[in-house]
Amino acid sequence: MTPPTVLVTGATGTVGSLVCEALADRDCEARALARDPADAPAGADGVAFDFEKPETWGRAFDGGDSLFLVRPPAISRVGESLLPAVDAALRCGVEHVTLLSVLGAERNPLLPHRRIEKHLLDADCTHTFLRASFFMQNLDEVHAVDVREHSEIFVPAGGGETSFVDARDIADVAAVTLLEPGHENAAYDITGAEALTYEEVAAVFTEVLGREVTYPDPSVLAFARRMRGRGESPGFVAAMLVIYTTARFGLAGRVTDDTARLLGREPRSLREYVGDYAPAFEPAAAASEREVAAR
Repeated sequence: MTPPTVLVTGATGTVGSLVCEALADRDCEARALARDPADAPAGADGVAFDFEKPETWGRAFDGGDSLFLVRPPAISRVGESLLPAVDAALRCGVEHVTLLSVLGAERNPLLPHRRIEKHLLDADCTHTFLRASFFMQNLDEVHAVDVREHSEIFVPAGGGETSFVDARDIADVAAVTLLEPGHENAAYDITGAEALTYEEVAAVFTEVLGREVTYPDPSVLAFARRMRGRGESPGFVAAMLVIYTTARFGLAGRVTDDTARLLGREPRSLREYVGDYAPAFEPAAAASEREVAAR
């Protein structure tokens, strides 16, 4: 029997690259769809693809059996390029789509993720919605500089809790739903095993990194000023403010057992994540000393 071909959009991003890694250990052909195929993760075949260039769709989708779908942050009007691309994938023979959505999407019709969900509900394919909580990896990809330079978790989330989930667990769940039966037309809330305040997050960082990390609970204005001073775009800062306002109002702490049930194990903890990614949070001086010692 020929192994199935799995198409992965967002293959060079946080979750997409990890999905490619998860698929590398399974009996399938993983195809990484990326603007530059040379950037494809190891173990996946890179194919040129751009949601905004329909001329790339046919070759990218041809022969695919299932599709891991990620909405690029730059695409807000999904009806102009993303949804037509999905329709093209289905015409090329894709039978199942696993969508990376967000926690609570089914209750928020204003989210582009919900519009994609609705489109797939009406499409001629099976689907799985992975409604994921806040990625732990955002802490190193967006906020590591604050930990390195100021020993702070600098986000305006007040005392609200967040059910952080490791992107590696999301990728493992995605691999299950893309290749194993029983997940057709299902929706899962993908969270970690616990909800934490950012005061508790700072305490975990302190314990694991061996130095004090604090949570100053900055105002929205102070957060925006620091991010803009760092060169972040107004749109990106606004998106971050939406995320942390959600936490501030107690809307980000939902915890489910979906991740554990799908993986047959407990989700990775924040302590495990911080330990695995500790080099990203080292102050520059400590990192230099470590490099010198390793020579």
